[in-house]
Amino acid sequence: MLETLLRPDHDDEEMKERLVVIEAANQLQVGEFQLLQLAYREWHGEDLPEALVSKIFTDYMLRSEVPHWARHYARMIVSGCEHGDIDMNAHRYHRYDHDYGSPLRYPVRRFCLAVASLIVFLGGSILIANIAAVNPASMFPPYLDVNDLPKQK
Repeated sequence: MLETLLRPDHDDEEMKERLVVIEAANQLQVGEFQLLQLAYREWHGEDLPEALVSKIFTDYMLRSEVPHWARHYARMIVSGCEHGDIDMNAHRYHRYDHDYGSPLRYPVRRFCLAVASLIVFLGGSILIANIAAVNPASMFPPYLDVNDLPKQK
């Protein structure tokens, strides 16, 4: 806090770096930390290791420190979006989204097909069970024959 009082422009420098990351994340419609993950992958060629997740998250969120590779990636994204070179729906920008993807084609048709398959399966199994029982004692499972029951005296 004392540093903020002595150098009020210091926060502006840190915030400018974060604003670039925020703007790039908004352009791609991803979270800020996800953008950091994408930047790390782009710069280092591998996913962000678990050991660094906490450190980078703490540095970014609490200290407003943006790694140089993240600033570079964010500027590249903002510039690409301004020139129309980036497709924000490309899979490579949403690789960490678990629920991202194209919606199902013909969802009603698929649902009706699944229900019809279930009805055919259940109906067929009941039909086979009725055919297999010669002298059924009951119409409900376990489909015992009259001959399988003990004779009453």
